[in-house]
Amino acid sequence: MLATLMFILAYLLGSISSAILVSRLFKLPDPRSNGSNNPGATNVYRLGGALPACLVLIFDVLKGTIPVWGGYFLDLEPLALGLVAVAACLGHMFPLFFGFKGGKAVATAFGSLLPIGLSLAGLLICTWFIMVAITRYSSLAALIAVSLAPLYTWLIKPLYTLPVTFITVLIIFRHRSNIARLFSGNEPKVGAKKAPTDEKSDI
Repeated sequence: MLATLMFILAYLLGSISSAILVSRLFKLPDPRSNGSNNPGATNVYRLGGALPACLVLIFDVLKGTIPVWGGYFLDLEPLALGLVAVAACLGHMFPLFFGFKGGKAVATAFGSLLPIGLSLAGLLICTWFIMVAITRYSSLAALIAVSLAPLYTWLIKPLYTLPVTFITVLIIFRHRSNIARLFSGNEPKVGAKKAPTDEKSDI
């Protein structure tokens, strides 16, 4: 019963789209219909600059961290904690309060992994930066980092490997359009002067 309640609360928290709310606060264009059409920090940065993007990023991370931390202190089993993390990501991807049209949930997924340990967070961040430096593809860097998350978790806290694998599968599924563009050579690179205009190019 407690796990079910946490699952619902995580989904509802995830459904609060900070990209849309921050854009309204700063009187920016709706990120769902401008730039890359993706309601996330990357697109908000494109539309409004660093400050609103940072606010979106922080809130999106907290959407994953808060419910998982809550479940951890309530002594939920690792599998249940994994489902809480997935619920937060699903809320971000398919927000109840915004017509079920959300983002890719990379920041929210990252936030949900923070309670496992700062060492895991550090490995994921380093992996992302290294892959961006090598490939200049933000989406590819995110896909590689999230794909390595179960391995990193197994090395650090094996008990949470299965729940983290759930999140990895969910994030990869959500990035299927990015994967198709990577194979076709149409995925935008970091630092490209022309912003992508096709649907949801950001991570």
